[in-house]
Amino acid sequence: MSKFAKEFREFISRGNVMDLAVGMIIGSAFTAIVNSLVNDILMPVIGLIIGKVDFSSLAIKVGDASINYGLFIQNIIDFLLIALVIFLMVKGINKLHHKKEEEPAAPAEPSEEVKLLTEIRDSLKKD
Repeated sequence: MSKFAKEFREFISRGNVMDLAVGMIIGSAFTAIVNSLVNDILMPVIGLIIGKVDFSSLAIKVGDASINYGLFIQNIIDFLLIALVIFLMVKGINKLHHKKEEEPAAPAEPSEEVKLLTEIRDSLKKD
């Protein structure tokens, strides 16, 4: 086996590359879920609220070219909705995983040495 092939095999078998591959697969599946939530649930509701305005058909003709600025506006709206959904999901997940802050422990009972030293100090103050 060549040195290049050996180095490549070591690179691929590292945990970071495998973690990245798993993350990409899960990310693409998660993207499908978020896109479906936005396109199939949120956008129809928003369409009802704003009167079924469809920006995607807005365009300007310049000669033979068509500048589809409506698609750009629609993509911005989609992006903002997807970002909002992801933000809310991450916030919800963080809230579930957020551990309650530990209450401060009650002060421990002083040791016998501390008690004895306190008594000696107090008796020296009296004199």
